[in-house]
Amino acid sequence: MGWWQINADTLAGSRFVLSPLAETFACLKLLHAGVAAHPGERAWLDAQLPAYRSRLADDPVTALLVRAGLGREWIADFLTPAPRGESFEEEVARVREASPVEARAHLTVSLRGPLPAALDRDDLPRRAADLLTHVWTEAVRPDWERRRRILEADVVSRTAQLSQGGWAAALDTLRPGTRWLGDNRLQVNLHEYPPREISGAELYFVPITPQRHGWVSWESWQEPHRYALVYPCSGALAGSGPRGPESVPESLGALLGPARAGVLVLLDSPMSTTQLVAVTRQGLGSVGRHLKVLLDAGLVRRRRAGRSVLYYRTPAGEVLVHAPAGRG
Repeated sequence: MGWWQINADTLAGSRFVLSPLAETFACLKLLHAGVAAHPGERAWLDAQLPAYRSRLADDPVTALLVRAGLGREWIADFLTPAPRGESFEEEVARVREASPVEARAHLTVSLRGPLPAALDRDDLPRRAADLLTHVWTEAVRPDWERRRRILEADVVSRTAQLSQGGWAAALDTLRPGTRWLGDNRLQVNLHEYPPREISGAELYFVPITPQRHGWVSWESWQEPHRYALVYPCSGALAGSGPRGPESVPESLGALLGPARAGVLVLLDSPMSTTQLVAVTRQGLGSVGRHLKVLLDAGLVRRRRAGRSVLYYRTPAGEVLVHAPAGRG
C-alpha cells in the first residue's frame, strides 16, 4: 500500500480546497473510461462523449497522449499539478508550462515502459492543456456553479465529520484505499509504493463529483512542497441532476408532499440550507419553509458547525423515512 508520513503540524495545517482543474481532469478520466457510476453520470456521458471522441479522432497524437497519461496504476504527474484553490486558467497554465522533458519522463512512468515514438515531441504539455481547456469549456464550465455548490456541500459535511470524530473519521471515508493508520501515517491508496515523508509540506484535500475517480498529486520541486489527495464527493451529492421527487418513497411523498419529503430523505447526513438548495434546486425560501415544518414536527434537528448550521434527521425522522410501505 502507498502511505505518507505526516507530522501533527502538517495535518493541522491541511485544508479542503476546490479545484476546477481537478474536476475537469476527473471528467476527462470519466470520458476516457466511458463507464458511469450512476444515472446522472450516464446522462452526462451520453451528452458529451460524441464530441469528445470526435475531437480525439481528429487528433491521434493527443488521443495517444491521453491513453499514455492515464496509466492503470499511475497518472503522468504533469497532468495533475497539486491544486491550490486557483481559477481554472491559473491551474491549466501550470500544465501548459510543464517541462517537455519532464512530461515525457512522467509518461514513461504512467506507461510502465518506453515512450511511443509519436510522443517523443516537445508540445505534449500544450496539447494536454488544450484538451483540458476543451473539456472545461464544453463539458464542465456550463454547470460549474452547480458543481461548485455540490463540492462546497461536501466540504461542509467533511468538516463537520472532522469536528465530531477527528481526522481518523474524516480520512477513513474519503475514498477506498484511504485511511488513517496511526503513528502519523496516512494510507493514500492500495498500491505497493514506497512511503513518502511529507512533514512540513502543504497538504490539500480536493473533492470531485465523478464517483469512480480519485488520485494523489504532488509538486516536490516547489518550496514548500505541495501534496493533494483528490477524492469523490459523498455519493448523496454526486448526481449530475437535482434530487427530485422520484427518489422519495411514494408513501412518504403522499404524507409530507414530494418536495418536503425529498428534503427529509436527503438528511441522512448533516446538511446546510445551502447544500439542500444546491442538491434539490429548490429555492432558498422553499427549502427554509420545509425545514421549519420538519423542525416543528420533530423530524429534524439542527446544530452549528463553524459558520454553518447543519440539519439532520431525528430518530422519529429515521423511522418515517425507513418505514415499510403499507399494504392496500
